[in-house]
Order: sequence, then structure tokens, then C-alpha cells
Amino acid sequence: MPQYGIKENLEKVQNIINEECIKAGRNSTEVTLVAVSKTKPVEMLNEAYEYGCRDFGENKVQELLDKYEAMPKDIRWHMIGHLQRNKVKYIVDKVYMIHSVDSLRLAQEISKEAVKKSVTVNILIEVNVANEETKFGVKVEDTLELVREIAKLPNIFVKGLMTIAPYVDDGEKNRKIFNKLCKLAVDIRKENIDNICMDLLSMGMSGDYPVAVSEGATHVRVGTGIFGSR
Repeated sequence: MPQYGIKENLEKVQNIINEECIKAGRNSTEVTLVAVSKTKPVEMLNEAYEYGCRDFGENKVQELLDKYEAMPKDIRWHMIGHLQRNKVKYIVDKVYMIHSVDSLRLAQEISKEAVKKSVTVNILIEVNVANEETKFGVKVEDTLELVREIAKLPNIFVKGLMTIAPYVDDGEKNRKIFNKLCKLAVDIRKENIDNICMDLLSMGMSGDYPVAVSEGATHVRVGTGIFGSR
């Protein structure tokens, strides 16, 4: 099997997560490392699996389906890319969580397909905290209303929030983005909406995950830091 240094990379990332948790007074078991495996071959995923990785993130439905068939069944698949409504039916019974729900229409489609397949789908609401025009996600000020509407849907469980922060040369520049998402989750939690949980925050990628962890991330999405550049 070819060596990509995946074992060393996984250990390095996990050690950084552990260090940030200690500094923040958190337990490192609160943070799930999602290995972003988009465009990577199954051989590399299998290597990461061999070294203990069980959470993998994919951006495209077809790629997720192909890897789902080829990989062990105890893997937790995370849909982290933009999800088109016409593709929902293929993955509702295969994913552990959909991180990228950014509209009521998408949530309605997930709910409809989940009911058909008798499953409950864990979702995160994608928030465009930085207001970047090129990014998907609901605006901060519209998030609570969207959450209230989604809460009424069957077979769907809102577990928290997700954001994709701007690409920066220094992760510290995104601290205010992560802090804002964390505060938004706290505000929504105070509303005590039925069927809504705000325990999960999916934020931080290869360039800024240490900062995200220090600001309360429960899921960090790391691709390059584990598998190398694309």
C-alpha cells in the first residue's frame, strides 16, 4: 500500500486538537475530526480508516455513494458540500449527518425522503457568517426563523450549526467568525424550540481548525492536513 504519511498527519492533527482543548478547558472527546476525503481514492481512505478514522466528509453525492459501497459499514459519512434537492433521496439513509442545510426547501425534501425510508436524518444549518457572496448558507439574522420552520418537519433533527469561514493565511483571522457562530448557537438554544438541539458546531478546516476548536467547534473538517494537497 502506498504511503502518504496519513498516519503521521492524523496524529499531528489529533495532537493539535488535544492541545487546543486543554488550553480551552475542554475534553478532547468533545471534538470529532471529520476527514474530508473528496477527490481522494478509496486506498487513501482505507489507510485513514486503518489508523482509526471513522468520520469522513464528502462534497458530492455520487462520490459519497461510490465510497459508501466500497468502504466498511461502521463509517459515519458526513455530507459537507452543497446538496441539490434532487439528490437527497440517494443519501438520506446512508449519511450520519448533513452539514449543509441552508434553506427550508432543502430541509423539506430531506424530511420527505426520510419519511419514505423511515429514517431520522441529523442535520446542521449552514450559516454564511462572513456574508461571502460566493458561499452558500443562510444569513446570521435569518437563521433563527429558518430553524423554527425546520423544527416543524418530521424525521429531521437539527443538531447545531455549520459554517465555512473565509480562506485565510492565518487562522487567527477567522476567530471572530467562529465566535459569532458559537454565540448564535447559544442564542437559538435559549429559545427552547422543540426538536432543536444546538450542541454541535461544525467549523474549522485545515488552515484554521485550531482556532475553531478553541472557540467551541465540535466537528472540524480537515482534508489537506490529513491527505495532503489536492
